Formats: sequence, C-alpha cells, structure tokens
Amino acid sequence: METPENNRGYESAEKIILRWDSTASEEGRERMIFGTDRQEADVYLQAVDEIQRTLSSASISDCSHNVDADDQLKVNTTIQIAMARLEDEFRNILIIHTSALEIDSLFDSSTSFSSSTPTHHELEDDEDCISDDSGSSRNNLLQLHHCESSDSSTYRTSSSIREVDLMPAEAICDLQAIAMRMIAAGYLRECIQVYGSVRKSSVDSSFRKLGIEKLSIGDVQRLEWEALEGKIRRWIRAARVCVRILFASEKKLCEQIFDCVGTDIDDACFMETVKGPAIQLFNFAEAISISRRSPEKLFKILDLHDALMELLPDIEAVFDWKSSDSIRVQAAEILSRLAEAARGILSEFENAVLREPSRVPVPGGTIHSLTRYVMNYISLISDYKQTLIDLIMSKPSTGSRYSGDPSTPDMEFTELEGKTPLALHLIWIIVVLQFNLDGKSKPYRDVSLAHLFMMNNVHYIVQKVKGSPELREMTADNCLRKLTGKFRQAATSYQRATWVSVLYCLRDEGLHVSGSFSSGVSKTVLRERFKTFNAMFEEVHRTQSMWLIPDGQLREELRISISEKLLPAYRSFLGRFRSQIESGKHPENYIKYSAEDLETAVLDFFEGYPAS
Repeated sequence: METPENNRGYESAEKIILRWDSTASEEGRERMIFGTDRQEADVYLQAVDEIQRTLSSASISDCSHNVDADDQLKVNTTIQIAMARLEDEFRNILIIHTSALEIDSLFDSSTSFSSSTPTHHELEDDEDCISDDSGSSRNNLLQLHHCESSDSSTYRTSSSIREVDLMPAEAICDLQAIAMRMIAAGYLRECIQVYGSVRKSSVDSSFRKLGIEKLSIGDVQRLEWEALEGKIRRWIRAARVCVRILFASEKKLCEQIFDCVGTDIDDACFMETVKGPAIQLFNFAEAISISRRSPEKLFKILDLHDALMELLPDIEAVFDWKSSDSIRVQAAEILSRLAEAARGILSEFENAVLREPSRVPVPGGTIHSLTRYVMNYISLISDYKQTLIDLIMSKPSTGSRYSGDPSTPDMEFTELEGKTPLALHLIWIIVVLQFNLDGKSKPYRDVSLAHLFMMNNVHYIVQKVKGSPELREMTADNCLRKLTGKFRQAATSYQRATWVSVLYCLRDEGLHVSGSFSSGVSKTVLRERFKTFNAMFEEVHRTQSMWLIPDGQLREELRISISEKLLPAYRSFLGRFRSQIESGKHPENYIKYSAEDLETAVLDFFEGYPAS
C-alpha cells in the first residue's frame, strides 16, 4: 500500500487542510470556508474525505505493521486540524442562521384548546395560519454538499403541533455534510456539544421573550399567590408555544441535520438543546402542583390541569425518544398531582364553609360575605364542570351524610340518585352554607332581623343557582324548591315576628264596655290602642328603614306583602273608631297617620339607611 508521501491525493488534500488552518494561516483566520462560494466548501469537504480515506487505509496497514509511525502521526495531525476547522465552521453556520423567533406571531398561530371557561380562550384557533400538508414531508437526504432548494411550507402541521423551519435548506445541507465527517472521524461528542450550546442559547432567548423566568420550585412556592396568578396565565400561553412550536421545531431541525448519520445523534442533540429549558418549563407547573392548598388556588390549578392535559399528547409526540422519557414522565406526574390538588381543595373548601367561625351579626341583616364568596365560588366551579366531573371519581354514599353529629347538617342522598359526584359536592356545599348561616343568625337580638338575614341570604343562593344554567342543571329541582321554600318561610317568619304585635293593636277585642250610659266603646282604651300602634309602628319604621334587602324585587315584594296586611286593617280600624277619637280633646295626639301616610312610610323599609 502507498504511504501518504507517495499519495498525490493525500498531499493535495493536506495542502487544502493546512491552507485553512486558523492557527497558522491568515486566510484561515479571516475567512470562513462556508461563507465564501460553494466550490470552496466542496473542495474542502473533498479534501477531508481524502484525509479520512488515507487515515482508514493507514489504520488497516498499521495492523499489518506496514506503516511508519511518523506517517501515522502526520495523518492524525492533519485530520485533527480538519476537525477543528469543521467544528468552527459548524458553529458559525449555526450562529449566522439562528435568528430570533417572532414571539407575537407564534402566539397568534399557537393552537388553543377547548374549554368551558373564558379563561381558557386566551388564544383562539386561527386555521388560516395552518398550511396544508402538501409540502410537509422532511427533506430527503441529498447527495454530498449538493442541496436543492426546499419547497416545504413555513409551517408543518401534525395534530396541534406546528413546526417552524428554523434554517434554510442550504444551511441544513452544509451542517449535514460537516456532521457526517466529524462523526466519521470520531468527533461525535464535540459535534453534539457545539450544536447544543448554540441552539440552547437560541431556546433560552425565546424563553425570555415568552416571559418564562428561571425560577426553582422553591422560588415559585415562596411567591405570593397574587403574583403567581399572573405567572400561571403567562405560563399556559408560553407552554403551548414551547411544546407545539419551539420544541417541535428544534426536534425537526435535529432530524433534518442528523438523520443522515444513522445513529441516535439527532436524539442526543435534541435533548442537549431542550432538556434544560423543558425541565425549567415544567418545574413551574410542578411547584404549583405541590404547593400549599387553599380555595383561591382551585381555578388556576384547574386552568393548569386543563392546559397540561391538552398538551400531553403533543408532549408525548415531541418527546417520543427514549432519552426523553424523563420529560414525559414529569409531565404525566404533574398532571396527576394537579388533579389530586384540585380534589383536595374542593374537599377542604367544603370543610372551610362548614367551619367558618365568624359570629358577628351583619349590620342590617344583609347578605353575608361568606354567602357571596361561596356562591360565586361554586358558580365558577360549575364553569369547570367537565374537568371536575372527570377528576372527582368517588361518589358519596347514599343515606344521611354526617348523620347524628350536631355540629354538621344532615343530607339525604336517596332523593339525589343519578346526580354526578360533582353535583353532590355542590349541593352539599350549599347545605353546609345554610347550616353555617343558621348559626350566624343566632346572635341577632331582634328575632325579626334574624329572619330577614336568613331570607336575604337564602334568596341570594336561589338567585345564583337560577342564574347559572350549569349550576341549575347540576343541582336537583327539589333542591331548588327546598331553597325557595326556605327563604319564603323566612319571609313569613319575619312578618309574623314584626307585624303580629303591631296588628294586634288594631283588634276590636277589649274596646267595648257594657252599661246604660256607655256608647259601647271605651275611649280610654281606644286612645291607648292608637298610642300603642303609633309607638310600635314608629319603632318598626325607625329600625327597619336601616335594615337592608339588596335585591330590589324581593324588597318590593316584601313591602307589598306588608302593605296588604297593614293598610286594610288600619283603614278598617280607623273607619270604625275615628269619630270617637275626633269627638274628644286633641285627636291629633292619637290619630297621627292616615292610611296613605303608612303606605308612604312602608316605602322607607329595607333601604339600609335611616328614613326622615
């Protein structure tokens, strides 16, 4: 076999390699081979091929002890110079063809996922942004350093994944050609490191533009919840872009460049590029999934759960190589923990409603803040109906719940057969809310005000149920009927507690006297009746004008009900006994009101401020 000194091909190739040696050649330091014309690059690659053939021949000859050690060293040195140069060229091509992604346009084209709640519609589907699949197939491996221009579209759609072409076809072919030679020469690790360092820097830049911060799990858990809510919204939007576009496009680029090698280098390069950013991305969701549970976190946790659930098929498609197992496993585990957190929060919320301890009477008997909070909360829960139905698997047992415990209400489930576990949860929350409100009505010294408080609060519950189609559908009709009956009963109890004693003053019993010189009516008793009525009505007017019924329709209905009982009774009493009072001294001291005056005064009731 010929030695390198007698091989003209080797000598010619060596000159080309040494010409571009940046440690010894000024031209090699000032110019990049692949930045000049295509012929220069082709010539250099052919020279590298020649050196590698010589090296291979020398290795075979060396086994037969026919090669001088100096010749072997010379070939090795030449190939090292060539590999160092190709490494620089590889890095330079990657750098000059790495451009910042237009993040806003990626948000516009990112696939949104369906949801029943408005918070999930931050990104809408825009089918015009999706190209058809006619040009979507990956470029076939082309002949050595001869690349034809690609006709592939800018976006390639696979399910909800949209891959962006990160580099032009010519640059990809150059990178292919260099990678093949570096790997053939045993420079696989160097190739992976160079590729990973450049592309990871690009991914990091995109992360910054997407608003993804480098936060550890501990950092996330130390943040106030108000700050985290905004970060969760941004994370959901960014995660869609990262998985469906950014990571998917990086994977496509690795396949385009390294598929030709015939090893798992595309897998290795992809993970070298995105493993760190992917872990950073999912660590945020993991931190939320294991954070302390509290009711206000439920809906953002459900948003995260739904987002990750929708992304999971895309995560499995993008990270489908064996080396990506850890990413897929992490995403699935986070999803499971988010589901468990949501279930736990809902159960803890039930207990919190039952045990909420405040017993300070609400001024004016208006709607308690707990009632508003709980009903608004379960209205939002109903917006997440499908998600929670999927998450809540265990159904409460039939029969009485917590039966026999005086500190908890009873709830019969036999009449709720067929309801979903979520519906039973919501009905139970309403039951325990009423139970708690009963306790909060006890500190009122005025029994009438206690009944008004219950009427206001149960009426608010009824209106919230009626106003939410999802909540009304989930709660049983008989549950709504019971609620309606309860607030009407409270209204009736209020009227009895307030007006029975007032109307008792307008009875005939006790006014008539017997005797030949008597008119049949005791004026003294009659005057005392009018004085008592006036005093009682004035006191009711003084206090109950400061009481509050926030719902205008309910307020008007109760006023009408009061007027329908009070005014006819007063007109009748006044009509029968006016003459006896007016025939005596100072009738104005006893007949202070006309029926019209009372009708006007009733309009002051339940306005929440003292009437004039």
